[in-house]
Amino acid sequence: MKKFKYRLGEGKYYFNIVSGMQTILVSRKERKAAIVAFQKYLSVGKTCEWLGKWNGKDFVESSLPVSVAKS
Repeated sequence: MKKFKYRLGEGKYYFNIVSGMQTILVSRKERKAAIVAFQKYLSVGKTCEWLGKWNGKDFVESSLPVSVAKS
């Protein structure tokens, strides 16, 4: 896993948006809000990578629901 140069908030959900040479890290406080945002980026054709919920040491809940993964 890539080392971050900044602190991640515990209990927040994260995903990456890959845009050319840049990777943008997006966070949301709630799982539902994170999934909705993730789906919107996918629907406009962005390449996204779901990371999951940060617990202070690792990403947990790193699997998406099947309905999101198929879209």
